[in-house]
Amino acid sequence: MTYFSDSFKEAITLLTTFDQEVYGIILLSLFVSFSSTVIATVMGIPLGLTLGLRSFRGKGIVTRILYTMMSLPPVVVGLAVAIILSRRGALGSFRLLYTPTAMIIAQTVLVTPIVTGIVFNAAKAHGEGIQRVCRTLGGNAVDVIWLLIAELRVNLLIAVVTGFGRAVSEVGAVMIVGGNIKYHTRVMTTYIAMNNGMGNYAKALAMGLVLLGISFLVNTLLYQFGMEVRDEH
Repeated sequence: MTYFSDSFKEAITLLTTFDQEVYGIILLSLFVSFSSTVIATVMGIPLGLTLGLRSFRGKGIVTRILYTMMSLPPVVVGLAVAIILSRRGALGSFRLLYTPTAMIIAQTVLVTPIVTGIVFNAAKAHGEGIQRVCRTLGGNAVDVIWLLIAELRVNLLIAVVTGFGRAVSEVGAVMIVGGNIKYHTRVMTTYIAMNNGMGNYAKALAMGLVLLGISFLVNTLLYQFGMEVRDEH
């Protein structure tokens, strides 16, 4: 219990002293996680809707691949992205390795299949009925899309929340492609891993409490929005 009491005090100290490094870590964590979630949402929602609504040859294989990608090991993704961004990699000329951009890319690769898979399941379960109703009422293709988004908006929100949760809690991939460089690519999860390895358990747990608090706040806001949408529906 001493660790937890000391960690709680340490967490309060980290936040109230307005330490430049600590707040830089928090802001970078939020920036990377939000950016990757937004990109994954923009790509994942249309892809999930398309896969869920359309029938095509090989859909079963595509579905199995999608489900496999939803549980990709972060370190494998980090390694693959690092190889691509390395000097001898396909994108090495852009010099993105060990930058926040590389971290966003790695997290996007992890989050996009999750968003796509959740939307895919929702569209597969409810999409056909929604399309049928819309077409019966004389709606065109655009009307079908808007009705789908309106009817599945709670599911879409769940996909976004789940994707953000995966992004903000990820450590393996961002450690590999970011390098945990102080004032540059150090985020909350890599800060926790570093201090744990150094035996600074109070600092590690303190930042863990900060991470949990931020995750709780963001997810509470998104959940409240989802409940309002559900009530309207």
